[in-house]
Amino acid sequence: MLVTCRQMQEIEQRAFELGADAGDLMEKAGLGIAAEVRRFFPVPGTLVIYLGSGNNAGDALVAARELQQLGWRVLARLSGLVERLKPLPRAHLDAFNNLHLLKSPVNAAELQRPIVQLDGLLGIGAIGAMREELRSLAVEMNALRREQHAFTVAMDIPSGLNGDTGEASPDCVEADVTAAVACVKAGLVADAATSWVGRIALVPVTGLGAGEDDGPMLLTPELLRSWLPRRSFEFHKGQAGRVGILAGSRGFLGAAVLACAGALRAGAGLVTLLVKEDVYPLMAARLPPEVMVKPVRDYREALEMNWDALGIGPGLGFEAADEVLNVIQYAAVPAVVDADAITMIARTEVPVFLTSTPPRLLTPHPGEMARLVGDGECHPRITQAEMWAMAHPGNVLLLKGARTVIATEGPPPLINSTGHPGMATGGMGDVLTGVCAAFAGQGLDLYRSAGLGAWSCGRSAELAALSQSQLSVLPMDVVGHLGAALKELE
Repeated sequence: MLVTCRQMQEIEQRAFELGADAGDLMEKAGLGIAAEVRRFFPVPGTLVIYLGSGNNAGDALVAARELQQLGWRVLARLSGLVERLKPLPRAHLDAFNNLHLLKSPVNAAELQRPIVQLDGLLGIGAIGAMREELRSLAVEMNALRREQHAFTVAMDIPSGLNGDTGEASPDCVEADVTAAVACVKAGLVADAATSWVGRIALVPVTGLGAGEDDGPMLLTPELLRSWLPRRSFEFHKGQAGRVGILAGSRGFLGAAVLACAGALRAGAGLVTLLVKEDVYPLMAARLPPEVMVKPVRDYREALEMNWDALGIGPGLGFEAADEVLNVIQYAAVPAVVDADAITMIARTEVPVFLTSTPPRLLTPHPGEMARLVGDGECHPRITQAEMWAMAHPGNVLLLKGARTVIATEGPPPLINSTGHPGMATGGMGDVLTGVCAAFAGQGLDLYRSAGLGAWSCGRSAELAALSQSQLSVLPMDVVGHLGAALKELE
């Protein structure tokens, strides 16, 4: 659930009234933050912690102590005198062994990489512009990130960001990951906050009950684990889903390869690519041996075939738009609709086929979404997705972007927590189409298929970046790491 800063403070106060110990909660939060650092950096390097005077500094010191025990060298920058620290963080500071307190900015040339920065300057209670001693350290952190590629982890919220609105004050800390403690604060998912927040990681803290809420939910392993299909020992390929992919045309063959590969790695039992006869020889030579390729004269032949789910759109081109729209309208199975097929829908005056059953999952990027909506109004991404879902009951929308949003009528919107800027390359959406179609073919509803697909593709990209630069991650790298990503849900 998403909470306001006041709601989070009330949750903490109720926990204290029920006997929770502040030191115990700080320990749990710090250990969870350390675990998030290890998720992205399994090999130790240099950790630089930036400390304000509040309890956020205590969380940072607990995380640093844990990472130091695992081989990290720890340096610290304080915003003021040690005597100004609150009692809990002061106790952790006094007990810390071999902590290097720096009086001047970090010299990255002298540090072992990776360099990770922990933002422990301000917590959710801070409002407005930062005091000068804090602002100067935030400027220092941002410079180290931009110029020396240090990786910044904000604890609970980036210092300088409004936790309710997502508005950033001048020189707000730019985080690569924000480790939200116990609950995700509402401002973290605001459109304006995305560049400051980065990837959102939820750090569960036992003893801090979040209560019930009907608002947006963050996609996390804890939520998704029960959604991943569990197979009986006598399971066979016919039960794993017969997935048909309509994709690929001259000049866009790779889109079909990526969609089929994504479907295979997400567990589809039988994957068949339907292509026009003129490109069949080209496609048959490029596809993995596990994919069946069927030439068709008319895409509507798919309506006579036996499927459990369809993936429609990547690299199709527009020459057979009427045929494709007929398949979207009349197919008797769930379908994932992407890329050129979405543009075809946007070009129709009255897309009556979106009232058909079974439902459809549309996966537009922002440009395609603008064509779909076409009203010229500007709405927050979550609102835009919810409005579309209300206007197309029964269907599901996956609005791609740095903070992917999934919406349908009834259940709360889902917000993806995984991925990185290296995914900004052509073909990532084609993989997602195949992955979502594979989950749908295994019997999941399209809402859960979209959630699993978005999270697993993003996490695959993160795993691919453990051994190479984010800039170098390709869609086929995402395919290659899907198994490891899904393993985290088992």
